[in-house]
Amino acid sequence: MAANNFFKHWPTWVLGLLVATILLFAVFSFQLNQTEAAVVTTFGRPAQVTEPGLHFRWPYPFQRIYRFDKRIRCFAGGAGKLEETTTSDGHNLLVGIYVNFRISNAEKFFKTLENMTQGEEKLNSLMRGYKNAAIGEYRFSQIINTNPKEMKLQQIQKKIQQNLAAETKDYGLEIIDVGISSINVPKSISEKVADRMIAERKVQSDAYISEGNARAKQIRTEADTSKTIQLADAEAKARTIRAAGDAEAAKYYATFTQNPELAEFLLKLDSLRKIMKGRTTLVTDYRTAPFDILQQGAEVLKSNKGK
Repeated sequence: MAANNFFKHWPTWVLGLLVATILLFAVFSFQLNQTEAAVVTTFGRPAQVTEPGLHFRWPYPFQRIYRFDKRIRCFAGGAGKLEETTTSDGHNLLVGIYVNFRISNAEKFFKTLENMTQGEEKLNSLMRGYKNAAIGEYRFSQIINTNPKEMKLQQIQKKIQQNLAAETKDYGLEIIDVGISSINVPKSISEKVADRMIAERKVQSDAYISEGNARAKQIRTEADTSKTIQLADAEAKARTIRAAGDAEAAKYYATFTQNPELAEFLLKLDSLRKIMKGRTTLVTDYRTAPFDILQQGAEVLKSNKGK
């Protein structure tokens, strides 16, 4: 009868056995991802597990599993991350930094800091201390300057990274990179810096304006000199041409002196050409010069016909 009941309900028994097996497997094992490291404590004694995959364990309270993400994290600091920092020459600055780090040894990290919250609190304290120490070794002009060659930000970042790396090694942390994320100045200092920058820019602008004015004056002087020379040359050439014209005209004046009537006739004829250049209608006295030559011409024609 019992055998019949077993075979009758065998699917239920198989399902129950399967569920029990899965539960036991889950209780006595854990899965570790590629991005994780784990610390397994056996009665409080920690041991590190870094290999990804399936691992067996004893259930609580014999063993406990603590997982840690071993990927790179970026931490910009917590409280006080923008507090004032003093340079070597006594100026105050507000400097913010960030740190890229990861857990390199989960067992050391668990023993010293236990969890990421306490780890970041410790890291924040170290960041503040080493940042203040590094900034205090440099002058204000080496941190804020219009000339990039005068700035020492790379050296400051490197110094903070070296100090943090040496300090956090015992905590199971690896410092990958340290960078300056922001640099500000208090209002009282920013006004002084702005005034100084304005004064420097004004000196430069005055120098450029003075140089431009000098160049403009030189160009105007050169243009005036060139103009004077060209006008003098043109005037000399004009006088030469006028002299040649006067000399040539003198020859004709001599001819006109020998025959004044011809000269008068030619002048009147030239005037008529200019007056009657186009289609022109004139009402005038024929005895008025230079139109009187027309009457003289008509008389000449009559006399020639009579002959």
